[in-house]
Amino acid sequence: MPAFDRLSTKPPLPPMEAKLVDSLPDGEGWQFEPKWDGFRCLVFRDGDEVVLQSKAERPLERYFPEIVAAVRSVESRSFVLDGELIIPLGGILSFDALQMRLHPAESRIRKLAAETPAQLMLFDCLEHEGKALRQQPLDARRRNLESFHRRAGRDDLLISPCTLDRRLAQAWLDEAGGALDGVIAKRRDGAYESGERAMLKVKQMKTADCVVGGFRYAAKGKLVGSLLLGLHDEDGKLHHVGFTSAIPAGEKPALTTRLEKMVEPPGFTGRAPGGPSRWNTERSAEWKPVRPELVAEVRYDHVSGDRFRHGTKFLRWRPDKAPRQCRMDQLRHEAPPAELASRLAFR
Repeated sequence: MPAFDRLSTKPPLPPMEAKLVDSLPDGEGWQFEPKWDGFRCLVFRDGDEVVLQSKAERPLERYFPEIVAAVRSVESRSFVLDGELIIPLGGILSFDALQMRLHPAESRIRKLAAETPAQLMLFDCLEHEGKALRQQPLDARRRNLESFHRRAGRDDLLISPCTLDRRLAQAWLDEAGGALDGVIAKRRDGAYESGERAMLKVKQMKTADCVVGGFRYAAKGKLVGSLLLGLHDEDGKLHHVGFTSAIPAGEKPALTTRLEKMVEPPGFTGRAPGGPSRWNTERSAEWKPVRPELVAEVRYDHVSGDRFRHGTKFLRWRPDKAPRQCRMDQLRHEAPPAELASRLAFR
């Protein structure tokens, strides 16, 4: 790890985090920003030494060489920034393209960096040219960030939009589609509280009707632990798109009995659990296929590559809906709204 003698803020540094809430806060003193769908990244520079640090305090430089080069090219020689690594593809941000960068082969990383270059969306400045800013209010840090961004003058080093208007922030939340993962609210008079949940985040919550194509037992016991969810493509194939484990405890005994009577391969006729997937775990192959007859309505927050990014929340059964009606187009994203897209580097 470089010494970073000119920096008072040195890596590793836990980033300031956000607490999930149901709605945007009311009242004065809040600044709202888009929550970008990417990899959190703290940037440390001291001369030619550059460290890109992940949320988990791991180095990211080897995976994003184009960002290291961009950081080294700016006039400022000493700074610490907070932001999000993003890869825009087709009007949305591709989390899958980011994950593909986490590859052991340097040649593969270099190839992807050329084909799908990343950008760094900046939203905080913790130190700049010998001036420590972590204890300064957000207003002051934002002014320093804007100054840095103007001087940098690079298309791959972006500055996140922000607003003091709650109505505009709500519009971002309602309409942003695949571009954003939600909205962040920060106190304008607040310091940068490393490692603390000192911000608020509101995520986009949507619903989808999915076919149950299989299930897994709970880690302990003989009751169902999660339902494996599927959606049909245009050719009628049922693809695994995620899971829900938020099943009411009182329903699990009867549901387990019902599912065990329905066990029948293949469960999924397209992409199935246990294949290449970000959900792979030690238990990824331990699932039971069932006849695709049950339809469940679930709530989800984000989609990437036609799959739910996170686990979903079970809402209710939909006996009124035929499994064949559960199609992949429920997950299609809208493009970012013009008001927001005009301020971004991707379109």
